[in-house]
Amino acid sequence: MSLSAATLARPDAGARPLDPLALRAAFSQFPQGIVVVAAEIDGTPEGLVASTFTVGVSLEPPLVTFAVQHTSNTWPRLRDDASHLGVSVIGADQDGLCRQIASKDRAGRFSGVEYTADDDGALVLHHTPLWLKTRVYHQFTAGDHDLVVLEVLNLGVDQQRAGLVFHQSAFKSLPANEA
Repeated sequence: MSLSAATLARPDAGARPLDPLALRAAFSQFPQGIVVVAAEIDGTPEGLVASTFTVGVSLEPPLVTFAVQHTSNTWPRLRDDASHLGVSVIGADQDGLCRQIASKDRAGRFSGVEYTADDDGALVLHHTPLWLKTRVYHQFTAGDHDLVVLEVLNLGVDQQRAGLVFHQSAFKSLPANEA
């Protein structure tokens, strides 16, 4: 689908509400990394999948962000009941894992999933290109989402693992680092 000049809105054309489906389709043109934000709470793994993760927000202090819908049932549990959160960047071979953890079946989200939770409850998945141990630094409302700023406390990197992005409403693998 290509856009003609007639379909592009001029900046001075006046503000009209954007169609949410058209906006979602437009935003899908921007590839985004996928993360699992998780913690072990009372011995049970809890987590959500986010494709709104941003790194490099700040280096001093080290901060990252993600956005979560107000309709999430998992985020209030993580925010209110976990002192620390693990953030696992999903790898190229883990798209099935994304779907599993994002499923409505809460009991099966972590079934068969390899992970480690530290003494603070921060839960990170195994076999990922990057994991972070974080804590909530700030949160604020942004439309129908909350923008969550996380302070990075620790991290691990596996440069041999390729990443996964969400682009044009599909999971797509990135090439592995050949260096």
